[in-house]
Amino acid sequence: MARTAPTVGIRGLAVALLAVLGALVLASSAALAQEAEGVRSTLAYNDESGTRVPAVGVEVEVLDDTGAVVGTGTSDDAGAIDIDVPGPGIYLVQLVTETLPDGVTPKDAESSARTIEVRAGERRAALFPLVQGEGVSSGGSAGAEFAQLLFDGVKFGMIIAMCSIGLSLIYGTTGLTNFAHGELVAFGALFALMLNDPDVLGLHIVPAGMLAVVATALAGGANERFLWRPLRRRGTGLIAMLVISIGLSILVRYLFVYQAGGRRERYSQYALQKGIDLGPITVVPRELWVIGLALVALVAVATAIKSTRIGKAMRAVSDNRDLAESSGIDVERVILTVWIVGGSLAGLGGVLFGLDQGVSWDMGSELLLLMFAAVTLGGLGTAYGPLLGSLIIGLLVNVSTLHISGNGLPTELKNVGALLVLILILLLRPQGLLGQRERIG
Repeated sequence: MARTAPTVGIRGLAVALLAVLGALVLASSAALAQEAEGVRSTLAYNDESGTRVPAVGVEVEVLDDTGAVVGTGTSDDAGAIDIDVPGPGIYLVQLVTETLPDGVTPKDAESSARTIEVRAGERRAALFPLVQGEGVSSGGSAGAEFAQLLFDGVKFGMIIAMCSIGLSLIYGTTGLTNFAHGELVAFGALFALMLNDPDVLGLHIVPAGMLAVVATALAGGANERFLWRPLRRRGTGLIAMLVISIGLSILVRYLFVYQAGGRRERYSQYALQKGIDLGPITVVPRELWVIGLALVALVAVATAIKSTRIGKAMRAVSDNRDLAESSGIDVERVILTVWIVGGSLAGLGGVLFGLDQGVSWDMGSELLLLMFAAVTLGGLGTAYGPLLGSLIIGLLVNVSTLHISGNGLPTELKNVGALLVLILILLLRPQGLLGQRERIG
């Protein structure tokens, strides 16, 4: 007799998830409504030695659509400014250039004012690139700027690879396209931020990051043990599980904003560091550590998958689950291991991304499209494809800003290239660069 899935249990689970999601969305919306709208910024520049220096005592004005000044602020000792605005709307945020330190100017004529839209319960960031003297931070030439973008692209690609390898391994062993994987990335970054907060434990970011990786690994294992394994045993189809992962992603994301707020935060350590000139590019020490840690972790994972017993078991389950199970491999144990490893890599990727660009509640969703583009380009389900795909996507996203910024377009368009790559690879080579064609029938 054919096995049928207990639809009543699945329907009950879906209804429960939707009910919890609805309640959580309403609660988070109420929490956001209580937070005053505002504009924030952090002003800093590179001095002659390349040291990142906060711009202290700089005034910023906020004007509404009628041209009336509705808020002012002055940068503190860290160069930070936080200004409340009357409510949601479109505002012009501009520097009072007369208050800039001697010799410091906006990078170009458009860098002294920003038009931004503030939504309900939101505090938007306004960026003002500053330079000292003859454009110290501009790189000096188009070639130097291109080299800097290449370096940033490699760094960003390594972070994407850290976050996406688990996504690829999970798909390879279970067939699940997990849209909630980005929330594991955000969980790692937010957990480290909580431990790093002086009002909580005040741990240094290094031990806080280590604990965050462990916590995210446990969260990944709990996902498999208490959600996805029971659903597989109930006979839930992959399409239904994909839809559940989307709902889980939305639920967890709003739980994050409810608990952590909507502002982007930074860890207490390594926020401002002295730049190091390496030929045409300038880097700060934390960027070298980000690349180094990511490289060590990726090499360790690649070696483990290729050489260890559990790694060979992962590859066997990914190639043919039924054959692996008939050969005596404990498939459920292998899948649990994949979730734990994938969770730990996602957590480490989140910590490194937060160290580089700050921590926010929606950082996982920001990276999700890029992760899918990377694993699809490299080969969904392969072990090494995400690394290759991530490097390509990282370079594409960063280098494309040359054209985007040069034509006065919003920098958010840089992610469009990743979407185009995703579409093209699905049309021309669905198996990815390192994937293999599958026989049907």
